[in-house]
Amino acid sequence: MADEFFIGTGRRKEATAKVRIRRGKASIKVNGSDINSYLCRGNLVMHALKPVDAAELAGKLEITCETHGGGLSGQAGAISLGLARALVKYDAQLRPVLKRNGLLTRDSRMVERKKYGKVKARKRFQFSKR
Repeated sequence: MADEFFIGTGRRKEATAKVRIRRGKASIKVNGSDINSYLCRGNLVMHALKPVDAAELAGKLEITCETHGGGLSGQAGAISLGLARALVKYDAQLRPVLKRNGLLTRDSRMVERKKYGKVKARKRFQFSKR
């Protein structure tokens, strides 16, 4: 049971995160470095670790994440979803708590594609009357 770990995969925008949790010393690593140094901003760290706070398991788990794609905001969201899914595998009784806080729902919002004849997806070129 000591070496048993639980895996959850999360996605957000273009980012993907593979999260592994297991019982042990309280350490959180993202791509081999500490989560605070990787995500840089406190609000992103709080967003990524929201499932652990909701489940009241702070300081009881060893968390390892592998992320790629997207930016830091998308990666924080992907870590959050992957962590929530791994926690459900870890203890199925946590599912109602995580579900109530909206942590098991994948955020499906993506960047709208650029259209031809426009600067970006919706922005138009400047209109010139003369």
